[in-house]
Amino acid sequence: MKLVQFFLPGKGKRVGLVRGDRVLDITSPEEGVHSVLDLVDQGKTAAGLVKRAEWLSRRLRRKALDGPALQRAPSRRAPHLLIPIDPPEVWGAGVTYKRSAEFRDEDATAAKGQKGIYDSVYENPRPELFFKASAARCVGPNAPVLVRSDSRLTAAEPELAIILGARGTIVGFTACNDVSAWDIEQENPLYLPQSKIYLGCCALGPCLVTSDEIGDPYALQIRCSIIRGGKTVFSEATNTAQFHRKLEELVSWLLKDNVVPAGTVLSTGTGIMVPNELALRDGDQVDIEIQGIGRLSNPVRQSREPSPHSSRTDP
Repeated sequence: MKLVQFFLPGKGKRVGLVRGDRVLDITSPEEGVHSVLDLVDQGKTAAGLVKRAEWLSRRLRRKALDGPALQRAPSRRAPHLLIPIDPPEVWGAGVTYKRSAEFRDEDATAAKGQKGIYDSVYENPRPELFFKASAARCVGPNAPVLVRSDSRLTAAEPELAIILGARGTIVGFTACNDVSAWDIEQENPLYLPQSKIYLGCCALGPCLVTSDEIGDPYALQIRCSIIRGGKTVFSEATNTAQFHRKLEELVSWLLKDNVVPAGTVLSTGTGIMVPNELALRDGDQVDIEIQGIGRLSNPVRQSREPSPHSSRTDP
């Protein structure tokens, strides 16, 4: 099953059940279903989520919308896709592919004769986990992701993300762009939160795909493309078969002494490393396509917030 959220002029946010190229509106205020998060909360498990959504579709019997027509830039005047779930929390995992460990250690300074910090994390039983975003810092399909105003090297990180239900059960999957200011992290690993967490730092979409439909999550192709000036300047693919850890393992570590609410998103790390010379620029477009989920497309905008250093007056 695939679920989306979409905007309908005059009605606002709606919940949609995807059937081929059609989207059934299953929003039901009388049933307490205003959002996909409500469905996840009520369903508790993947099977419960599917059962609840199917029941609503049979009960409501509304006319379906044209799915492809929802793939457009956000506008208050036209129906369009929204973020597939408003996550109370978004967490990230790092260095879950060998390629990521090798690439990051090339850019990091390691003590002579010692392993780099990223390679060490790759081999350690404890994974890298970090808080990534709240719902307000996330965007959905066709909405802009941002480059920090104080970053010269911000990169797209295409990732498979999992959506958690009650008590950490995996209820679904979506695509994630874990936009990251690499130059800030490279300056000092303690700056990781600043490189990861800011307005417009995370894109999710285009839909939530339930666990029963995704099939084998360790056999999914992920492709990332960057379009600049109408031309594709980067396109590379990986496969989750190269994933170093089990998804349940990541969830288990996330839940250690840490209660997360239903609807929490855990992005599982990237195996595609965009070259430094292709850092994101204002006007770029990032496309992330994951087998069985679809394409998440976002324009890139440069944040115009001035750096706090720019207003500093020397004594």
